[in-house]
Amino acid sequence: MQALLFSPHADEAAVLTVLLQQAGFVVRSTRHLKQAIETWPNQPGDLILMVFPRDQVDILKHVRQMRTHTAVPIVVLADMLSDDLRVDVLEEGADLVAVKPYSVRFLLAQIRALLRRSSGVPFFSLPTLSQGNLKLDPANRSVTIGEAKPVHLTQLEFRLLYLLMTHVGQIVPAETIVEHVWGYSGEGNRELVRGLVQRLRSKIEPDPRTPNLIRTEAGIGYYFNRYDE
Repeated sequence: MQALLFSPHADEAAVLTVLLQQAGFVVRSTRHLKQAIETWPNQPGDLILMVFPRDQVDILKHVRQMRTHTAVPIVVLADMLSDDLRVDVLEEGADLVAVKPYSVRFLLAQIRALLRRSSGVPFFSLPTLSQGNLKLDPANRSVTIGEAKPVHLTQLEFRLLYLLMTHVGQIVPAETIVEHVWGYSGEGNRELVRGLVQRLRSKIEPDPRTPNLIRTEAGIGYYFNRYDE
């Protein structure tokens, strides 16, 4: 299993790296969130552990940014959070919030429980989908259009396209997309969906500025356009 560790302090990162390695993770550590987001598509993982110091004021923004790019479990480790802030962190997309001091044994047990619940159905067991000259292949998480070379999709892009292609011509509400793609309540997360739709369009639409495959139903959601329209 792969884990991404985001921590601003080298000493604490070293301790947590050893902890995660003892639990069976291969750990990639970074002190820069932007770098973690940029490298995520090529170096995805099974878990994200984000550590925030007492004076961290951007915790909600950081969790929101990371959640925009992945559906894997996000664990937040922080100093002295109020109940209101802990609730806000969870609502922004974190799956677990642990406050220092914490029990190493209990934290690892919680992480393993998160991974068991998030495993879901493996992509390779899903059937290949085709619409017109577009083919979505779950085995290697790629989409092929006509004779062009296959285009690799991120985990979130794949989940979104698979959801839309299994409901061709049907409008899928933004809240439903969040629940199926990210796995948590979608209320108030339209920006999350909009950003993912834009990234997917850039990969499959001939002209992303005038999309034909993934259509928007203003104020409601999105749908995959029938090829006979």
